[in-house]
Amino acid sequence: MRALLVILLLGMLAAAGYFAYSAIAVEGEPIPTEGYVALALGAGFSIIVGVGLMVLLFFSSRRGYDEPPHFR
Repeated sequence: MRALLVILLLGMLAAAGYFAYSAIAVEGEPIPTEGYVALALGAGFSIIVGVGLMVLLFFSSRRGYDEPPHFR
């Protein structure tokens, strides 16, 4: 069973590698400057959102908002 899982995962890795190579090797025009600007803004915004969510997670955990309610 473990060998089947390893073969399946290696096959998925090979398929992902082939797809990535075929996407990079496409002939065509290079990305314009506006595309790089959009890519940088999108990546920066994603990092800001991720950091903000992690800050909220730690803040919530430290303040005890994640604890189950205690009824008396």
